[in-house]
Amino acid sequence: MKNFLTALSLAAVLLIGGCTSSDGIIRTKVPARPAGQCDMLGFAADPIETVRVGFVGLGMRGPGAVDRFTHLEGVQIVALCDVVSENVEHCQRLLERAGRPRAEAYADGEFAYQELCKRDDIDLVYICTDWKHHVPVALCAMENGKHAAIEVPAASTLDEIWSLINTSERTRKHCIMLENCCYDFYEMTALNMAQQGLFGEIIHAEGAYLHCLEPFWAEYWNNWRLEFNRTHKGDVYPTHGLGPVCQALNIHRGDRMKTLVAMETSSRMGAPAYKKITGRDIDGFANGDHTMTLISTEQGKTILVEHGVMTPRPYSRMYQLVGTKGFAQKYPRPGFSFEPEQLPAHICHENLDAHEFVPKDVYDSLMEEYKPQIVKEIGEYAKSVGGHGGMDFMMDYRLVYCLHNGLPLDMDVYDMAEWCCLAELGSISMEHGSAPVEVPDFTRGGQGKIKGFSYAFAK
Repeated sequence: MKNFLTALSLAAVLLIGGCTSSDGIIRTKVPARPAGQCDMLGFAADPIETVRVGFVGLGMRGPGAVDRFTHLEGVQIVALCDVVSENVEHCQRLLERAGRPRAEAYADGEFAYQELCKRDDIDLVYICTDWKHHVPVALCAMENGKHAAIEVPAASTLDEIWSLINTSERTRKHCIMLENCCYDFYEMTALNMAQQGLFGEIIHAEGAYLHCLEPFWAEYWNNWRLEFNRTHKGDVYPTHGLGPVCQALNIHRGDRMKTLVAMETSSRMGAPAYKKITGRDIDGFANGDHTMTLISTEQGKTILVEHGVMTPRPYSRMYQLVGTKGFAQKYPRPGFSFEPEQLPAHICHENLDAHEFVPKDVYDSLMEEYKPQIVKEIGEYAKSVGGHGGMDFMMDYRLVYCLHNGLPLDMDVYDMAEWCCLAELGSISMEHGSAPVEVPDFTRGGQGKIKGFSYAFAK
């Protein structure tokens, strides 16, 4: 009788929020693809000779994006939008300093972006707003015939994710999440090595966003980021850690994330941080000080993703690839280890030990040997432009290059969905005692359509 009541209780719990379960795994509803739509896998838009851009959100990250685009050829910065007119004017000065003409300004309230999106002389809307406005602006851009590029995380709920997918599919417009960490130099080189088989078969990967934000909370307009953490459970910022390892594991390009379980510590630091910034006492803080999500894939591989922005620890995105023949790790210091026979003979070291990191001279040789072509061609220039050591410029360069040449983008709308879904799915798992939750097939049956992560390393 006790087991029967327990089963009934579990079944009742799993029905909350549209979740169902017949085998102990929580499943969320996957909406049917609307009639007449098809997927965006491998989608390439017509080439654009001059990419005309409108920027929305010019607070923290926006000015850096505007400045980077002044260093790109074949780009016209058409419009600038922000709710704070001073932010727009600041970016106008960046354009003038770069010898570019002033852009049309939109600063007339929260919905000024709608007028920007209606213009007929914009190809791409580049979105750097607070998280709340990512999806409304992106939807408006695509509905008005523009490609949408969205800062991380592009979406925070499953409803938002599905709306972006459906709109991208229906309008046949790109919806890319601007995950800059996929373009960091170590990650790109490790990905190249993985694709060439140096690590053997990658069976486990780890990623994270561990960054004490205590010095930065006050810089967010209207306290939006701390407020978001106050009201949301789960890994609300998963994509920096998850994106690069998903590329190495060919997620939705041969494998897929299948289920996840998540857990978190209680919040000890949130309420004090909130009072320090706002001066107000609060009763409860939703986001735990440290969150962990463990994911299994269809091919029996695993991913660990962690999130922590409250505790005073060194910055880390973890980034580990565990293979049958080798290992890569970026933090706390970058390194590799291998079975000795994995390395090319001309850089092999006689004292190599698979239980130790390779010596520095071997590490340096590997980083040079497997440097992607795009890094060879523009890496130093990217570093001189800046943006997190150059990876932001690499990201923007690749986006514009693909649009110029009518190529599929490096990251599609389904990457966005898979990397962002940890927020709500992890929260569901936590609310149900760290129960397993199925990761939806956001491609809705397109998993076998493309094989392997076809990252274009060449310029």
